Amino acid sequence: MLQCEEEVAMPIRIGPGELILLIVLALIIFGPSRIADLGGQLGKGIRAFQEGLKGEGDEKKASEEEAEH
Repeated sequence: MLQCEEEVAMPIRIGPGELILLIVLALIIFGPSRIADLGGQLGKGIRAFQEGLKGEGDEKKASEEEAEH
């Protein structure tokens, strides 16, 4: 009997050594102050996205309530 083997894409595994290397390279390329700014901007973007998702649901509820009245 022949079995058909399917290729399964393996997720990228990053160990502690690779993680440290990436952090060091990011510090060298961007510098500590730039990385702090990027982190802050990323946090603001994620927060705005989450608020947008919550607001979208609120708008739907409000429009449904107006349609009922």
